[in-house]
Amino acid sequence: MTQKFNVIIEKGEDGYFISDVVELPGCHTQAKNFDQLIERTKEAISLYLSVKKPEESRPKF
Repeated sequence: MTQKFNVIIEKGEDGYFISDVVELPGCHTQAKNFDQLIERTKEAISLYLSVKKPEESRPKF
């Protein structure tokens, strides 16, 4: 099953491209070119999901 995420891409003042994955708080990366940014974004998403705790383990209030 393939998951889809919304990604915001900006170009910083220093010329680097920056990506931010909307659905995954704190999941972002940067690169000098667009192709490298896409690769790094996919890697960041994969790493984020591999360490994310299941929703059931969160305390409920």
